[in-house]
Amino acid sequence: MCADTPDYKDTLNLPQTDFPMRAGLPAREPGWLEHWEKIGVYDRLREKSDRPSFVLHDGPPYANGHLHIGHALNKTIKDMIVRSHQMMGFDARYVPGWDCHGLPIEWKIEEEYRAKGKDKDDVPVIDFRQECRRFAEGWVDIQREEFKRLGITGNWADPYLTMDFHAERVIAEEFMKFLMNGTLYQGSKPVMWSPVEQTALAEAEVEYHDKDSFTVWVKFRVTDFALPDIVLAGEEDTPEAREAVIKAEADAARDFMGAHVVIWTTTPWTIPSNKAVVFGKDISYGLYEVTGRPEECWAQVGDRFILADKLAADVMAKARLDGTMYRRVRDVTPAQLEGMTLHHPFAGAAGANAEWDDARDFRAAAFVTDEEGTGFVHCAPSHGMEEYELYRDLGMLEQVITYNVMDDGSFRADLPFFGGTKILSDKGKEGNANAAVIDKLIETGGLLARGRIKHSYPHSWRSKAPVIYRNTPQWFAAIDRPIDDGQGEYGSTIRERALTSIDTLVKFTPQSGRNRLHSMIEARPDWVLSRQRAWGVPLTCFTRKGALPTDPDYLLRNEAVNARIAQAFEAEGADCWYAEGAKERFLANDANPEDYTQVFDVLDVWFDSGSTHAFVLRDRPDGTEDGIADVYMEGTDQHRGWFHSSLLQACGTLGRAPYRNVVTHGFTLDEKGNKMSKSLGNTIVPEKVVKEYGADILRLWVAQTDYTADQRIGPEILKGVADSYRRLRNTMRFLLGNLAGFSEAERVDPADMPELERWVLHRMAELDTRVRDGYRAYDFQGVFRAVFDFATVDLSSFYFDVRKDALYCDADDSLRRRSARTVLDLLFHRLTTWLAPVLVFTMEDVWLDRFPGEDSSVHLQDMPETPADWRDEALAQKWQGIRRARRVVTAALEIQRQDKVIGASLEAAPVVHVEDAGLLAALKTVAFDDLCITSDLTLTADPAPAEAFRLPDAPGIGVVFELADGEKCQRCWKILPDVGTHSHPGVCARCDEALD
Repeated sequence: MCADTPDYKDTLNLPQTDFPMRAGLPAREPGWLEHWEKIGVYDRLREKSDRPSFVLHDGPPYANGHLHIGHALNKTIKDMIVRSHQMMGFDARYVPGWDCHGLPIEWKIEEEYRAKGKDKDDVPVIDFRQECRRFAEGWVDIQREEFKRLGITGNWADPYLTMDFHAERVIAEEFMKFLMNGTLYQGSKPVMWSPVEQTALAEAEVEYHDKDSFTVWVKFRVTDFALPDIVLAGEEDTPEAREAVIKAEADAARDFMGAHVVIWTTTPWTIPSNKAVVFGKDISYGLYEVTGRPEECWAQVGDRFILADKLAADVMAKARLDGTMYRRVRDVTPAQLEGMTLHHPFAGAAGANAEWDDARDFRAAAFVTDEEGTGFVHCAPSHGMEEYELYRDLGMLEQVITYNVMDDGSFRADLPFFGGTKILSDKGKEGNANAAVIDKLIETGGLLARGRIKHSYPHSWRSKAPVIYRNTPQWFAAIDRPIDDGQGEYGSTIRERALTSIDTLVKFTPQSGRNRLHSMIEARPDWVLSRQRAWGVPLTCFTRKGALPTDPDYLLRNEAVNARIAQAFEAEGADCWYAEGAKERFLANDANPEDYTQVFDVLDVWFDSGSTHAFVLRDRPDGTEDGIADVYMEGTDQHRGWFHSSLLQACGTLGRAPYRNVVTHGFTLDEKGNKMSKSLGNTIVPEKVVKEYGADILRLWVAQTDYTADQRIGPEILKGVADSYRRLRNTMRFLLGNLAGFSEAERVDPADMPELERWVLHRMAELDTRVRDGYRAYDFQGVFRAVFDFATVDLSSFYFDVRKDALYCDADDSLRRRSARTVLDLLFHRLTTWLAPVLVFTMEDVWLDRFPGEDSSVHLQDMPETPADWRDEALAQKWQGIRRARRVVTAALEIQRQDKVIGASLEAAPVVHVEDAGLLAALKTVAFDDLCITSDLTLTADPAPAEAFRLPDAPGIGVVFELADGEKCQRCWKILPDVGTHSHPGVCARCDEALD
């Protein structure tokens, strides 16, 4: 600049904003939380009238520890659903809740007792329950603050708790509906049982881990063989033919007598409870004889074993017999198997007191295969569901059910040989029962082979100890028993209603969730409702003394009794069930207390959470009119958990599913795709992420990931998220800086705007549809990607870059500058509201920077309606070609800049050769030099010379670089021939006019 040339910097409209480049989220986010609480944002949103209802019903987390990354993912997705629907015009209500009863909390209190040398059984049950309640209350308060720190909106002042008195009342009432409608029954069947915790467990309380187990091949002796009925057809039925068949079967009888049917099991402890052996009708069986043996072998020469042909070689190998040491004697038909009588390997053993002397039942069963084992299955119906169902359907349960295993996993004291031995130790480790059974099998000659196997095995998710299948008296909800309750629109049984709901009433995101839940409901057994614990809602029912569970009057069904229980629970909570004189109080004059036994089992906690639709959606003023939620949203494990139990419970009492949409997220893994584990040191704790980056970065990670599948998170991933955040923040800062002082007087009607601005309006209209459709479909990744690409590519890299010159250098009242500022204002209102459900703190920061005030908040706003006439497909098509041509020019100039031929694009005046006449004509209708940020530019239809720059994906466009001619304008920096010829020294004509 010449000495006598003025400094024009102060004449430019440079951005003005205090909005910081560095977000400082960890330090600043708590201030916005205080602002929202002070102005009561959630309550003020409820005051907006005449809005359609939208309710996401919260699946209750467990109140027993600090939040993990799964909690953060889950609650953030829920928050995005609620906030986005609120800003799209709904009254979107969200009542957070907590699951407070059950084993995890009870287990914590028991651990505290054990550490103090106390015994739970020595503490009055009400005192113990009060300690559980206090423990849950403490964690509810801690988790509430941790959730709020993540920016989660909701009715935090009045959440729902399953241990609230009203909740306990409703849970009991919902249970008593099962009592009254006939779906409740007491039965004795195998359930998953935790010997460590001494309670039944639901499938949802079980997780599968590898376990190293004993495996044994056990011999059941054939002690008798009944000749099968002779059936000969037509001409074959002659005396000679009959005699031949009889002789053949007599030969078979000699071959079979003393032979052994061999079974295989990974649970030797179930052998004392064996009542039967079953085979497959379609399996090929053979009789095999031992002809030789090594020294270390339990088989003897001459022993004969009946095995599935497909598995015989493997079984013999396990018994240490190679192919030279046995031979196949003959086929064994299903009819022949049916004629055999088997005895238990302990039959006749000295000291057995005839415990196992009865013949074992031996029949075909559909579940037997020859895929592994021996082709035979040993049946202990007290410890296996398939066997139980087989003998239930045969009407033979009384003959085959045993009660050999006690609550603690030990054998009953009077069981010969094994009384008092334990399947598992108190710590959940291998007990001495398996070894004792194997030793006795060796002693009695009942063992053919043994080994070890590592396999997936059910464990309690709380104690981490293995569980067993154990036959115990439990309370069940019959899911195939017809219900006459006037709510049969979707079926007469719980299963029918559930499957019909899945098929016709519920939308699943992702769709695979439908198949998963449908298959589970289709195949599931009756629901085990009872738990042998102390902390929970009791099964509020009474049984008649002396009656059998199958008797019609076994259960007391009395509406007056039920009403008294409900009223007491409402006033005093479920503890009153355990108070002295409770039975007399509740039965009063409606039934003689001497005739009834009070049930003290507690309900499965999944029944508690499955009932939340009743005491949250139905009963609360911020619930729903029909008791149905718009959305249930949880992790994929809840197909067997909360989605499942809520569906069963509601179908039993409401007649249909309690939700219209089921949204599912996957699990969170580390950066390498491994499951997070404290022992591996790869856990990501939300609190640490918030302290280092801020909650918005964690929320942005959620928005950027495909939550419907398993997601990954770690330090490097979070750094990438933070980079995306910075780019987006810079876009918002540009808006704020260039909107300083904007007033309605500047606003330009869209019809009067330049084409570039109208193109931006078109893109906004397109994006508004994409954003709303995405939020409605719970597609946050799609929404954020669309908005982010628009903000960083269409705006920051193109529109903002092009319009900087007009915004900074044009006269204040120029149409181009006022149009640009109008568009920036329209962008501001849309970007802030589109992104507010995701970046709750940052968009509040942006909003308050422009619209400060004690009552101001972006979260009180709706997404602005975008006029349909902003859409202009023809204009969009035209500008697609313009931008393609611009890309070739800017790429050509970038090479010159890298080669240090120029320092900035304004030093260039390229010649652009365009073969397409239509595109050339379009380029001539716009200020293409301004779009390319050059001082001058020539458009020509002449063929591009060989040295012209080209891009492979933009054929027909060539760019020849030329330097701009003239002097540099000291105000806008363009190089133009007219600089210095105007009244203001050192400027171009446009700047001279602006200065005037």
